[in-house]
Amino acid sequence: MKDAIAQKIQDSFGVTLRTHRHALGVSQEELADRAGITVVYVSLLETGKRVPTIVVVFALARGLGMSAADFVSEIEAGT
Repeated sequence: MKDAIAQKIQDSFGVTLRTHRHALGVSQEELADRAGITVVYVSLLETGKRVPTIVVVFALARGLGMSAADFVSEIEAGT
């Protein structure tokens, strides 16, 4: 069973990712292209079903036009 804190972080990651993607007005497919990952992986991340590597966190932040530090700070604030 997953630790409750880990699940909260994972959920916050998904919400933060989806919120920023919607704010930019881009599809999951476009964000996936920008980050160099698959659209299925973006979907799994947004729904809290997968945990990204640090490399993916940086790639997604870059795809969203923000720094990884700002992205992670927002995730942390949501936990």
